[in-house]
Amino acid sequence: MFIFNVKVNGSKIFKYFFVCVIILLIIILSVVVFKIFKGAEHSGNSESCVSKGTIEISPQNYTNVLKEVHENIDKYVGKEIKFTGYVYRVIDLNDNQFVLARDMIINSNSQTVVVGFLCESDKCKDFENNTWVEISGEIVKGNYHGDMPIIKINEINKVEKPSKEEYVYPPDENFIPTAEIL
Repeated sequence: MFIFNVKVNGSKIFKYFFVCVIILLIIILSVVVFKIFKGAEHSGNSESCVSKGTIEISPQNYTNVLKEVHENIDKYVGKEIKFTGYVYRVIDLNDNQFVLARDMIINSNSQTVVVGFLCESDKCKDFENNTWVEISGEIVKGNYHGDMPIIKINEINKVEKPSKEEYVYPPDENFIPTAEIL
């Protein structure tokens, strides 16, 4: 009977294992560094992408954009914005102002609150409350019970009330504004 006896050197196995782990960590670190630098290249361009184009608000990102612009007014002053909503007025607004609003669902019983941007234009008085319009305009810093963004309307058109996506939902706490979203 032939018995094959292999002597295993514990220190050699540890050395091979340690070298493999180090090589694996170097590969992972290289991939992470590559992604970081690649992301840094794109982040430098993201601000210019936002500043070049028009911010288009959809029902899906409505409250996220609303919150972001209100919290960082100075970052968005001068930017073009385009979105749809209905005309909503409160008693202390001027004739050339209205809120371009949406109803935000706040709980499972479908209770809503009105949210939106304050808009200004000489054409505002031509539109009655609850009229659905699409506007495009420029974000400026104004004062209405404190600093807030105001949309100076460049173009306003009456549109039909949407049959779907009439309501919006509270902001997503994980929302990160990027050029693709804003």
